[in-house]
Amino acid sequence: MAPEDHGVYVNLDRVLAQRGMTLTELSARVGVSIVNLSVLKNDRARAIRFSTLGALCAVLECQPGDLLAYRADP
Repeated sequence: MAPEDHGVYVNLDRVLAQRGMTLTELSARVGVSIVNLSVLKNDRARAIRFSTLGALCAVLECQPGDLLAYRADP
């Protein structure tokens, strides 16, 4: 594992697909820019605020564990 690879991955694309929701719709409902959500969706985020995670979970009706996953060997 490279030093910058933390092993935590965001499953936002999968959850969006399950909900039949677009990134644009999610952005409007959560109040987070499409650019920032795209960074999360494409697994380029280095951090996420708990307030953002909570808002995503509320809108997507899911738990943090539905959005985040850990893989020791990416």
